[in-house]
Order: sequence, then C-alpha cells, then structure tokens
Amino acid sequence: MDYIIRTTNLTKKVRGKELVSDINIHIKKGEIYGFLGQNGAGKTTILKMLTGITGPSKGEVLLFNKKLTEKTRSVLTRVGSIIEYPVFFEHLTAFDNLELHCEYLGFYDEQEIKQALQLVNLKEIEDKIVKDFSLGMKQRLGIARAIITKPELIILDEPTNGLDPIGIRDVRHLIKILNKEYGMTFVLSSHILGELEQVVDRVGVIHHGNLLNEITMADIRKEQSDFIELVVTDAKRAVYLLEKYLHISNMKIIQDCKIRIYDMTHTQSDISRTLILHNIEIEEIRKHSSTLEDYFYQQINGGDVND
Repeated sequence: MDYIIRTTNLTKKVRGKELVSDINIHIKKGEIYGFLGQNGAGKTTILKMLTGITGPSKGEVLLFNKKLTEKTRSVLTRVGSIIEYPVFFEHLTAFDNLELHCEYLGFYDEQEIKQALQLVNLKEIEDKIVKDFSLGMKQRLGIARAIITKPELIILDEPTNGLDPIGIRDVRHLIKILNKEYGMTFVLSSHILGELEQVVDRVGVIHHGNLLNEITMADIRKEQSDFIELVVTDAKRAVYLLEKYLHISNMKIIQDCKIRIYDMTHTQSDISRTLILHNIEIEEIRKHSSTLEDYFYQQINGGDVND
C-alpha cells in the first residue's frame, strides 16, 4: 500500500499529561483524509507533529516513507499547511506575503502567486495590506500560501474557519479540484462534520487523544441506516401499538417521548395513521438520513447516537 503518511504509536505528553496516545494513522497517496474530533480531542496536536512544528514524546512519523527527524526535515518542502491561525506580515500586501514565502522556499514564479490568489478569490485585492483583511480573507490567503508550490501533501487545520457559506463552498470546491487535477493528498481537520462529509474519502475518529477508528466514507454509508423519528405524548404505549398492529420490532425509545424506528418497511403515513387511530398524539415525525455526524457520535458514545 502506497501511504504518504504513517505514524507508529505517536504520543505527545506535556507537563505529565498525554494529549494524544499511541496514534497509528495511515493516509494513502491521492486521498482526502479527515480528522473527526471535538475541540480538545487532539487533532491539532497530531497535525503539528505531522508538520514538524512539535516533536512526539514517543513514536514516529513517516512522510513519503521517510522518518521525520531534524536531519530529514527537508521532506517538509513537499508539504503545504495551515495549522491553527495563519500568520502574516500585517504591513505587507497579500502578493508580497506570498512572494516572501516563495523566496524562503527557493521558489520563484510570479504567475503561480497570481494563480494561487485567483484560486482563493483574492486576485482583485492582492495589493491590499493584510492588516485590513478580515479573518476569512486571511484564511483564504493562508490556503493560497499552502497550495502555491503545488505540494504533494496539504495539511489544513480548520480550513473553513472564519469563512462565510460561499467561502466554505469555494474552499470545498478548490480542495476537490486540486485533488483531482493535481493528485494532491489532503489531510483536513474540522469540527464541522457536515463540511468534511462532502469532501473526504476517509476519516480518522479522534476522541480524548485516542484514535478510535479509520474508515472510508463508502463503508460508513454501508454501515449507517436511515430511520424514522417521532415525538409522541406516550412513547411506551406507542411502541406497544406499533408492535401489535404493524409488527415493528426494530425500534427504541430515546429519552421519554422520542422513538426511533429502524424498520423502514412501513411509511410515515402508516405509522401516523395507526397511532392517531389509537389516540396517540404525534408532535413530530420525520425520516432521518444518517450522516457523518451520526457515525461520529456513535463512535464516541460506544455505539449510541448522542441525543
């Protein structure tokens, strides 16, 4: 298997506390990989170790099949990244900031700078000083800086932070284009699971500093099932009636008044009609399609959806 990133027992300890423990991730060349995790789960800590910003307390990182050490840091020239908030020279323009970045990398191509700014929709304001940029504009500029040399691997920590809905859509579209047209591998982290769901091929679930699972989106969709959710005045009696008259058994009561029905052989109309005929008041009924968020909460709650 051609992995662009592998880690072995990657662990980071700060002041006696383990932030992440024994992380073993496997990221394939050419895929879009997403880290799922709540704030504080350890996502950024892992990304910092992948990009050499901080070293592990234990374990190792392999980039392009080379162990990342002080002696092999040159491999990071093949990586573009944004970790946490991008930092710039505030008194310089967007163009000048990118030009300085390119000089630092030994990369000289004015057209590539202009193309990167155009890809993130900053072309018209390339001469505006960064001090006057909004948070969303700085995030766009950070992405431009990460992609400017067309690196093989791009690592983005919360890439849609500070962006409006149009900006989020544009970043999602850009990631897909760079992945398909240039074969770039992406590693993304986000707490907005709905955004990751639309772009990633595979995910790693991080919880309390531990990697719970790595799984493809295709396999998640196979595992997940749709269900009908209804809110009623008397859940126990409603379940009894549905079992007796519709022979539904695959369902469970959530909280005191909410029922989830996983048997999809009956329509919402069948269910509503049966309950109403027996004087069960229905406050809400809807079909629920399983999402990446559902999968995530099942993972961190040991199989149960967080309600």
